[in-house]
Amino acid sequence: MMPAFICVFSVAAFVQFFVSYCRSMVAHSITVALSDNLREFAGMQSQSVGANDFDRFQQLLRLCPALNEGKREVRAVGAYYSGLSMLSSAFCSMVPAVAAWAERERQNCSYFVAVILDQRIAQSRDLCLQQVSASF
Repeated sequence: MMPAFICVFSVAAFVQFFVSYCRSMVAHSITVALSDNLREFAGMQSQSVGANDFDRFQQLLRLCPALNEGKREVRAVGAYYSGLSMLSSAFCSMVPAVAAWAERERQNCSYFVAVILDQRIAQSRDLCLQQVSASF
């Protein structure tokens, strides 16, 4: 009985810290404005990022070279996004407030990936400019 209690407590503590970690990364990214380069590259029609744009931004992120560390953060937010998707679909009809909160969090996760993609585009552009200027 005691090992089961310890296991359940450990998993609950891990989930709590994981959610806090992901929410802090996502909250920090919301303060960053997206560039016009990203909007053009991603083919964004509107000014806002939608909750369902996560997969598209993640696919575009795979096309950009990873010049800095950030893969772990993107994977963590991806797992958080998947958990939110399950939570949203499970509670969409029973508790609309939870589903609405999960949808807002999913939108923030999509914005996080858009910010990372924007940073990678800027780094790739700077690296290309450095290489071009060094060759002359």
